[in-house]
Amino acid sequence: MLQEYFNARRINQFELTPGVRTPRQFTDPATEHLATRRAAGMFDFSFMACAEITGPDSLSFLHRLQTRNLSSLRPGRIAYTLLLREDGTVLNDATVWAIGIGRYALFIGRRADLKHVRSIAENFDVTISDRSDDHAVIAVQGPRSSSIVAACLTDMPARLSYFDCWSARFSRAACWISRIGYSGELGYEIVVRTRDGPALWEALRRAGAPQGLQECGFDAANSLRIEAGYILFTCELAIPVTPFELGLSRFVDMYPIDFIGLSELRRLHWQLPARQLVGLLPEMAQGADFNELAKPSTNTETTAVVTSLCRSPLFQRVLAMGYVATADRHPGVSVKIAGNIPARVAHLPFYDPGRHLPRQA
Repeated sequence: MLQEYFNARRINQFELTPGVRTPRQFTDPATEHLATRRAAGMFDFSFMACAEITGPDSLSFLHRLQTRNLSSLRPGRIAYTLLLREDGTVLNDATVWAIGIGRYALFIGRRADLKHVRSIAENFDVTISDRSDDHAVIAVQGPRSSSIVAACLTDMPARLSYFDCWSARFSRAACWISRIGYSGELGYEIVVRTRDGPALWEALRRAGAPQGLQECGFDAANSLRIEAGYILFTCELAIPVTPFELGLSRFVDMYPIDFIGLSELRRLHWQLPARQLVGLLPEMAQGADFNELAKPSTNTETTAVVTSLCRSPLFQRVLAMGYVATADRHPGVSVKIAGNIPARVAHLPFYDPGRHLPRQA
């Protein structure tokens, strides 16, 4: 329904994943980006896959599917996690929402990955229900997001902690609200029935207008997530990489669960990874085409591979993410990227290095 709603408004949309369209931009992506940093931005994340998982083996199945020990994940909490292949490389990242006793929701950025989920489920007494088309997912991000969301939803708790989720209501419609996001700011994601998506979008837009809320497309979401150092499956996971190379080993619980790829990770655990995901600061001439940095390079002097890049509206310079040899991973080290352009390695995230803003009260 949100696709049709945006079509009626003639909003520029594109397919991030096959068959599902999402807005690319509403106005100027830089304006949308800065509004999210300074006030609030609203995004359509309905392209994500959503699977509801129920049945006696729900927890055992999840412990096979992904890398986190969820034994203590109580209802109302969310876990960020990774889905691996047998060789220990990352298929995609995901979130698991505990929405009841033995009842979970799994959100993944790429709907095609539900095929992998179902293939693992064949060995367990679980039911996998694809809810991707049943729900719209609307993200409200930024320092003023709390009051905007509270103006539109009822039955919300007095305080929603980081990575909490809660059943709330929009008008008379049931919905789920979570304290998570993809921007590096305080923010929320609201999951509502597809048919109620346009009405919720309009309600949030009206409530947020006096506070500076901007409707935002994926171009703004992309530059925000690069500043915040978050991976995207079409970019950082476009090549086979392990959690160690991504710097995400903290989201891998080696014991006591037996997830897919565990044996390979245990073998690799004692080895230094060959490469590491880092931030990159390209040294480019003013006005140069930064898209050249993402092109494949056959230059033997290239020592860094760019996976994501943007012209940051906040820092007023080109920022990139990519892989370097582990020996070059330290901030300040000079490397060469596509086109023989020099760059310096930087710490991730570029913005809010301690990630304090999303966790603020």
